[in-house]
Amino acid sequence: MHNIAEGFDAGSNAEFVRFLNYAKRSCTEVQSELYVALDQRYIAESEFATPYEKTRLVRAKIGAFIKYLQGFESKKRTPSTANRRP
Repeated sequence: MHNIAEGFDAGSNAEFVRFLNYAKRSCTEVQSELYVALDQRYIAESEFATPYEKTRLVRAKIGAFIKYLQGFESKKRTPSTANRRP
């Protein structure tokens, strides 16, 4: 959440995307820590599935948002064919 907030205030979509990628990697890090907790028997299998699935969904949503922003940026840079002279 903090990476997303910091990126939102970064001033450009490119910087925002950079921080969104940090947030996405943080989701992967949480998933890794869940495996450690499971392997060390700090949590039961029944406690593993829900947070793991939530991090998977958040990671996917962040990835989709990144793709949207990158597509938006590429559309801004591409001149419209309506403005071209023959």
